[in-house]
Amino acid sequence: MTSKPGVLFVCVKNGGKSQMAGGLMRHLSGDAATVYTAGTKPGPALNAQPVESLAELGIDISNEHPKAITAEMLANVSLIVALGSEAVVDPVPGIETRNWDTDEPSTRGIEGMERMRLVRDDIRVRVEALVEEISVTNN
Repeated sequence: MTSKPGVLFVCVKNGGKSQMAGGLMRHLSGDAATVYTAGTKPGPALNAQPVESLAELGIDISNEHPKAITAEMLANVSLIVALGSEAVVDPVPGIETRNWDTDEPSTRGIEGMERMRLVRDDIRVRVEALVEEISVTNN
């Protein structure tokens, strides 16, 4: 067991939002946190646009793959962050659960890479705040 804080980011398919949050968290926190991503109903592969949107920031998540929540993940985290309103995670005793109801530009008619960049930037602001919270808590 590690003394580093552990965070599990969850979305439905684990092909987009949770993978972006995980990639951003790893990039922004360095080695300060253990980061996992998972889906409530994992899809077959990552979506290309989230991968591309992070690559624009120099973050490579292309080797990631969708996966389900595991007992090992839960044993190593103190925080679960569900991204979007569709991802529902049952409460786990001893683990804080938060929901980030992320921006959905498609409701405003914004699609494609423009949409993905807006989603990425919304998640990035939230991850930056979480990294700051973790660094304050562990110092």
